[in-house]
Order: sequence, then structure tokens, then C-alpha cells
Amino acid sequence: MTAIRPQAEKAPLDTVTMRGTAHDFIRAGDVLLRHGELKQHSTDFSQNLWQLIDQIGRLAAPQPQEVVAIVAMAAAAEAQRRLDLIERPGLQGEHERVKKLACSVLALCDHYETLSGTTMCLVCDKPIAAGEETVLYDQLSPSGGAIRSGHIHAACVNRARRSR
Repeated sequence: MTAIRPQAEKAPLDTVTMRGTAHDFIRAGDVLLRHGELKQHSTDFSQNLWQLIDQIGRLAAPQPQEVVAIVAMAAAAEAQRRLDLIERPGLQGEHERVKKLACSVLALCDHYETLSGTTMCLVCDKPIAAGEETVLYDQLSPSGGAIRSGHIHAACVNRARRSR
């Protein structure tokens, strides 16, 4: 199954919705959906990936030697490879293929937000608007020596972090 590539969007992408849908699909685990529902998720994730790939390419182009751009383009290439996978036989096989698309959506949302300078709340996964009250999130970064790895909304201080 080859995805049809939509026109590139000029407005910022709605990564909150993209991320939420992909997260919910992955969190469902091994629960198999009906073929029609699975096909709809495949179409939605494919469209999201085409938009993300286009935007990441546009944002990374001015800084081709920067590590964040190189890593984002590598993730976009992997997503492209996954988009080229044909529909797998049986519900289980197709579920696994669509799950890979969902994982690529999550990864590319992260790269898009990094390249576009969008600051996301680490608790609720929603954008932090300019001037909105935030709190530094004190935790060791998974990438190493950072002591303050991000920000959260002030209202999210006592909420549990959404599992990914």
C-alpha cells in the first residue's frame, strides 16, 4: 500500500492531536482492531508522517550540519522507509505495521517540536505558550548531564506524567 502524499501545510502542525492518536494506538497494546479501523489508522498516520517529513525537511534545510537536523532527517528517512512497507497479511501483521507508523509519528513529532522551537509540557504533552507560567522539571536527562531537562505548566505540578 503506497501512501498518497498530501500538499505541504504552511500552518504549524497539530502535533498534540497527532501525538495523542499515535500514543493511544500504541498504548492499546495487542488489542486488535477491525480491519476498517486499522486501515483508517494507517491512512491517518501516513498523512501525519508526510506532513511531518515535509516540515522537518523544511526546518532542517537551513542547518544541515547541526546534530539536531541530522538526527531529525535520519528519523524522517526511517519514517519514509516505514511508509513504503506494503500492507501485511492478517490483522496481527497489519497491526504491527501500523504500530511502526504510530511510533514514527511520535518520534517525528518530537523532532518537529525541537526544530521549530516549540516547548512542550513534559507532564501533559501540550505546548507551552509564550508568557505562560511554567516550572522547571528537575530530573536527570536521559541523554546525560542535564539537570533541568524541561518545563511543565505550573498547573501540571501535582499531576502524574503521562506514560508514553
